[in-house]
Amino acid sequence: MVACPLCNKQVKESLINEHIDDGCQSHIVEQNDTSATHKTHSFFSTSAVKRVANSAAKNGVPATSAPAPPPAAPPGDRPKTPPVGTKRPFGETIEPQTIGDARSPILPKRTKLTVLHKVAPLAERMRPTSLDDVCGQELVGPNGLLRGMIETNTIPSMILWGGPGTGKTTIARLIANTSDARFVEINSTSTGVAEVKKIFAESLNELQLTGRKTIIFCDELHRFSKAQQDVFLGPVEAGQVTLIAATTENPSFKVINALLSRCRTFTLAKLSDDDLVKILERAMESEGCTSPLLDAGMLRYFASFADGDARTALNLLDLAMSLSKKPSITGEDIKKELTRTLVYDRNGDQHYDSISALHKSIRGSDPDASLYYLARMLQSGEDPLYIARRLIVVASEDVGLADNTMLPLATAAYAACEKIGMPECRINLAHTVVALCLAPKSTRTYRALAKAMAALEEPGIAGLPVPVHLRNAPTRLMKEMGYGAEYKYNPDYLGGKVAQEYLPEKIIGRRFLEDVDLGTKVDEDLEDALLPEIDD
Repeated sequence: MVACPLCNKQVKESLINEHIDDGCQSHIVEQNDTSATHKTHSFFSTSAVKRVANSAAKNGVPATSAPAPPPAAPPGDRPKTPPVGTKRPFGETIEPQTIGDARSPILPKRTKLTVLHKVAPLAERMRPTSLDDVCGQELVGPNGLLRGMIETNTIPSMILWGGPGTGKTTIARLIANTSDARFVEINSTSTGVAEVKKIFAESLNELQLTGRKTIIFCDELHRFSKAQQDVFLGPVEAGQVTLIAATTENPSFKVINALLSRCRTFTLAKLSDDDLVKILERAMESEGCTSPLLDAGMLRYFASFADGDARTALNLLDLAMSLSKKPSITGEDIKKELTRTLVYDRNGDQHYDSISALHKSIRGSDPDASLYYLARMLQSGEDPLYIARRLIVVASEDVGLADNTMLPLATAAYAACEKIGMPECRINLAHTVVALCLAPKSTRTYRALAKAMAALEEPGIAGLPVPVHLRNAPTRLMKEMGYGAEYKYNPDYLGGKVAQEYLPEKIIGRRFLEDVDLGTKVDEDLEDALLPEIDD
């Protein structure tokens, strides 16, 4: 026998499920039933109150004189609070219990939005609530293209491409607020393909039942693999959902072409210092901060330091407002307390832009610019071996035959970086960079190789047979076929000069290596700059 967890009556263990399904009405074993010979555990046994009631009934005492067990509740009115010792189903709420006639007090619930807004950092609290408050983005300005689409409610699927803190997430949320569409926000770092497909199914149901479209905002789209990005193709093409994707990476490289063709790409501009100062002034006014240390000059310093990132600027201001409360702190102390790091993404466009600028500065023989980009990359934590590998390429591509000692120097710099590492290897890199800048330049071999590679793209050139006299003859059969028979071994001849063709017959006389080290174009700007000197 077991006690029913709902009505606490004795029921045979094999019939407990039928008893509960029947609303606790059937299969009840009476207390005086002698057939119930199995003694149950004290946890499931009848309470003392019920035993007193049964004893009183046997002795002719009215049942009202003893406390009676509560009647079994119908299936629809079962108590929400289970008895002690049973589990409450997940998600079920418990009604407040009463003690006597007084109901236990309930603390008022605070909304999740209010709590999150209170603990959110300053950058999150200062998100614009209207398009008019967005600074530095002409796309959503009074005459902006995207602003016109929003106002006419013709919002296409789009990709917002811009650096960190330029307003991608803010614009997406404002679009959702101004439209009557359902808005779902996901992040590629925490959302899987299965969850995305579930959102698509819900969007389709919403569209079919109510005619209401769904806007899906996907942050960090570039973190989805190309195979995962394929999931968006069908729903976006069919118009089932409107996709607004945000990315800090170049969509041409990080987003599949099929998805790019189905979306409009909008490039968000890097915020200027003036725009950042306006944002910081608005934040100070909103926070009621009137510290004399945070004057216009300090805000301008934060804006320059943030390098177009509004989030970084607001985070700096948030720290500065906390530091300004110290009694003896000065403006210079605030600047020293803030960590001075450069805004640099080792895996993003700035990584490639910086190394490209270094390479081109060396090619242009500008040691000052080259050292600037070298220092900028090293200070930002770039791998010195990556820079050293690029310098080896520069030694052959740009200096080349003009100074053959640069290639061993660049190779030695790579070995030095491997052996000693940072910070000392920065000196080896600087040595090599300046030497490459000051060395004469020659692109003869680089251009010659490019011409040879281009020739292979011509029809029938890549598969031309090698002349028979140049072929190797390691076997007797090959020798009998004449392989290498007419080859003239150059060291056997005076000066190593022989009359012998080396190119396939079809392209004999074709030249790839030019006689000049550099090109023959004349820069008009350089020519204009030299005109006053010529006149003198």
